[in-house]
Amino acid sequence: MSYFLRKLGFYAVALWAALTLNFAIPRMLPGNPVDILLAKLQQRGGTVSQETREAYALLLGGGDSGPLWQQYIDYFKNLLHGDLGVSVSYYPAQVSDVIGQSIPWTVVLVGLSTIIAAVLGVSLGAFAGWKPGTWLDSLVPATTLLAAVPYFWLALILTYLLARVLGWFPMQGGYDVVLDPGWNAEFIGSAIQYGFLPALTIVLASIGGWLLGMRNMMVSTLSEDYILTAEAKGLSPRKILRSYASRNAVLPSVAGFAISLGFVVSGSVITEQVFSYPGLGGRLLGAVQNNDYALMQGVFLFITLAVLGANLVVDLLYGIIDPRTRARS
Repeated sequence: MSYFLRKLGFYAVALWAALTLNFAIPRMLPGNPVDILLAKLQQRGGTVSQETREAYALLLGGGDSGPLWQQYIDYFKNLLHGDLGVSVSYYPAQVSDVIGQSIPWTVVLVGLSTIIAAVLGVSLGAFAGWKPGTWLDSLVPATTLLAAVPYFWLALILTYLLARVLGWFPMQGGYDVVLDPGWNAEFIGSAIQYGFLPALTIVLASIGGWLLGMRNMMVSTLSEDYILTAEAKGLSPRKILRSYASRNAVLPSVAGFAISLGFVVSGSVITEQVFSYPGLGGRLLGAVQNNDYALMQGVFLFITLAVLGANLVVDLLYGIIDPRTRARS
């Protein structure tokens, strides 16, 4: 029990530190969100007065809304009430609404792609490590090469071959714009068709890391004494592979998988930009370009919660799966 309490306490402190950084880092950037919004208002023919500036500063929580320590306190108060502020980039939309519209696209695309890549990579890596030197082992260099290729380059190649030359898939977007979004077969089919190329890019670019990591762990695990003991007992190779070798070799991959799931919230920014996919990565990039403090903080908040939550789950699962972890700590 003390192991789990220590872990919970550690992640509580980590969450506070992450939220503090989330508050501080955007305010270290040059520029002021109030000035950006007022400039956009002027470009559209609006009249800017001192009263208008004060109202926007109060609304956005910009540099004119009080001393920094007061903004820090107000920031945590707003978080407790679920108020993430108003986005400059998508004014007058609330940050929570902007994130709410984008995060399902990223979670479905990057989440499913990560799960597929992890399952395929770990499974193939287990068999490649179990029988090194076979034809399956020869796939490792090819997948490692794909992992070394930049996301955007691989995305452009796939777009040119499968979308432009062969015409099998749309080049950009998340769905056919003539359709109304909803839970119907036509819209879901369109979303799958538009999301296939971005998903294929993520799977091909990441499967090599899973395969190589699991393969190396399997080779290392096969030299352990308990594997030799299992073989001496006369256990079947299938039993040894499933219950002894794979179970212990997969532990580092479990940690990596949980961390990868945590970063699913942030999405693949480059991939989403290449395909103009309506995910959270594009929203984050736009927020940085526009010095949109509120949207940056909202996106970072979701990323922080996802990553810390995933790591917490892994640490707690490690304590259950591997009792040696509790003993060492």
